[in-house]
Amino acid sequence: MSTQTPVDWALLHQHAERACQNAYAPYSRFTVGAALQTVDDQIFVGCNVENASYGLTVCAERNCIAAAIAQGVQGIKALVVFTPQKELTTPCGACRQVIAEFMAADAVIGLVNHLGETKQWQVGDLLPAAFTPKTLAISNKNTTQTPY
Repeated sequence: MSTQTPVDWALLHQHAERACQNAYAPYSRFTVGAALQTVDDQIFVGCNVENASYGLTVCAERNCIAAAIAQGVQGIKALVVFTPQKELTTPCGACRQVIAEFMAADAVIGLVNHLGETKQWQVGDLLPAAFTPKTLAISNKNTTQTPY
């Protein structure tokens, strides 16, 4: 039986919505906020930060995860993405890859918009057959060449 506390979806929604208000999106005007809950119930937030050199833009989900990792977090149990858009917005491909790196395939990603509509996805459903550290471990066992 797990002693882990349940995900506080309402609290994560509040934090993600507040983080969205800090988004820097002067080019796309597409603001996003994210909040995650760790396995020890800490909350971390992030927002998207655009750049005139578009390739340097960083999404809310990756900023949120990076903030948690910078503080030594060892496990993320849930992440909420908030957008003030009519349509619920899933994480982009780059974010899905980073999410798969730091969250279990059965961990849940919640989507919410300004209308209060929600949807949940498991990480494994957002990025099936993800390339993860486990993939590298298997690959390294099957090679005798030194990578350089």
